[in-house]
Amino acid sequence: MLPNTGKLAGCTVFITGASRGIGKAIALKAAKDGANIVIAAKTTHAHPKLPGTIFTAAEERIDILVNNASAISLTNTLETPTKRVDLMMNVNTRGTYLTSKACIPYLKKSKIAHILNLSPPLNLNPMWFKQHCAYTIAKYGMSMCVLGMAEEFKGEIAVNALWPKTAIHTAAMDMLGGSGIESQCRKVEIIADAAYSIFKRPKSFTGNFIIDENILREEGIKNFDIYAIKPGHPLLPDFFLDEHPDIIIKKAESRDVIPELKEEKPQPPPKQRSGAVEETFRIVKDSLSDDIVKATQAVYQFELSGEDGGTWFLDLKSKGGNVGYGEPSNQADVVMSMSTDDFVKMFSGKLKPTMAFMSGKLKIKGNMALAIKLEKLMNQMNAKL
Repeated sequence: MLPNTGKLAGCTVFITGASRGIGKAIALKAAKDGANIVIAAKTTHAHPKLPGTIFTAAEERIDILVNNASAISLTNTLETPTKRVDLMMNVNTRGTYLTSKACIPYLKKSKIAHILNLSPPLNLNPMWFKQHCAYTIAKYGMSMCVLGMAEEFKGEIAVNALWPKTAIHTAAMDMLGGSGIESQCRKVEIIADAAYSIFKRPKSFTGNFIIDENILREEGIKNFDIYAIKPGHPLLPDFFLDEHPDIIIKKAESRDVIPELKEEKPQPPPKQRSGAVEETFRIVKDSLSDDIVKATQAVYQFELSGEDGGTWFLDLKSKGGNVGYGEPSNQADVVMSMSTDDFVKMFSGKLKPTMAFMSGKLKIKGNMALAIKLEKLMNQMNAKL
């Protein structure tokens, strides 16, 4: 990990959402280097027993602003409540914009002025919009602040974005990925080290969308196992980063870069997979119990393409549970669409549901929390498949 150099000694770092996770890790790294840390809370109006708000805090001397606070909901357009849309827009886009606006007059007075947004590169691949459009818009709003403010305050304040190459183990990732997801994640310290590397750069280093691993390689880091929760274990790629060969980028006549999906020809499943879906459901049925049904309380419908495909269901609401071909008798809480080959891989533990969803192999409609619950059931079955 990057050693502390004392270059932040005496500087004031203002961080939103720093009570835990990535924000806390950045705060601790900067504090160990001698920086003064201001942690922004949700408070915008004075509390009778807790004087001060994020705006009065911003009136102190500020050298670095980190816009880390974020809200997430991986739901599609029709299933994202208006209140959730408003929350994501307010916390991610509006919060980043207004916090920056409040801090900029004080940042202008600093010799090392930096704004760092924890937001992704702007990637217009439709894959990153179709499953969670509201979240993507809200997160990209933070990134657009980087584009605009980097130009607006060039020479005065460095404005950059930082995003992880792989999933980072936080409370949010536990919620999204379920039990066991941490083995596919890196520690928050990799983001803290990457942020520290950015803070050391001059004001001329601005308008960049930085990936944590890339900037740390520039710092001479070669062994990234030090950041892994489980060294040597495959890592889950993060959102908004295209890592798949089926995605190509074509350059238009203008300077705009337009992402485009290469058309894939469907590949027939290997012959040895014949009957694999039916066999998988047989094993699932043998594994069911009243305890599993009681703990899950959900009906899952699978729309599978390819050999042995069609509509299948897993009913974990009825007594003892049930599986079968066709639509369930009770309305499905979650509908999952994928190929038969990926379905078998998912239930045998060779393909994590989170990875399948993030890479576009798995499409989910319905209750996302219940979809995540299914992973626990899969873990119980892996040894039998």
